[in-house]
Amino acid sequence: MKILITGAGGQLGRALQDRFAEHRPLALTHNELDIGDRGAVLDLASEAPEVILHAAAMTNVDGCERDPEAAYRINALGTQNLALLAQRCDAVMLYVSTDYVYDGKKGSPYWEGDQTNPLSVYASSKLAGEWYVEHLLSRFYIARTAWVYGPGGNNFPKKILALAETNPRLSVVTTESGHPTYTPHLADGIYRLLESGAYGRYHLVNEGSVSRYEFACAILAAAGREVPVDPIDHYPRPAMPPAHVTLSTYAARAVGASLPSWQEGLLGWLAAEGII
Repeated sequence: MKILITGAGGQLGRALQDRFAEHRPLALTHNELDIGDRGAVLDLASEAPEVILHAAAMTNVDGCERDPEAAYRINALGTQNLALLAQRCDAVMLYVSTDYVYDGKKGSPYWEGDQTNPLSVYASSKLAGEWYVEHLLSRFYIARTAWVYGPGGNNFPKKILALAETNPRLSVVTTESGHPTYTPHLADGIYRLLESGAYGRYHLVNEGSVSRYEFACAILAAAGREVPVDPIDHYPRPAMPPAHVTLSTYAARAVGASLPSWQEGLLGWLAAEGII
């Protein structure tokens, strides 16, 4: 099977390369493929990909807020370009989307068909990418995920441990909840989702949701760092994140593509980083 991976240099992109290594995927980094360049993307038709794993994105949420045109060029129009490539090659496409498409105000787990309400440029641009995939293709998967982190990345767990090295106390918000998702687990879920042949929209996250504060406390405890953490209810930033997003993973579980618990993911990350 001929597989194309976009965003190959990112945390998820590297995990996808590892999980799909048996297929020798064509894995392209941001420097190797500007997905906002339609001509460059459509030129890849010569490679005749059968599956496109679209993990490339502008994921700097605050950066998207500051530069909406860049966000839409990559997250919306870049995804449109990949969908047009899939259309031209009759390829299956999997688009990695985000829990930020919800506003976090439901008060119970979100199902895939629930009303979306993006609160930021990042969220709106990713949702626009979903629209292109759904309207241009018939054979596609949309995998909404959350709080992605993996070995070697600049991510929330790494930042918390770095702050703990230089600060006697930390302050972390309690007003944002989600699913910490470990990239090797996510890549495996994507692999099994593709095996299922059950096209559609899915929530692919590690099981269980926690607040940023609870996650920070768990990171420090698992790493053996005794640094106090103060709960706060606000942290100023350009973009507004959704408050409390818990995702139903029933659909993924129904096709055998569910992920382990977030606690198992955290231990996997700490071990991969050589911290435990």
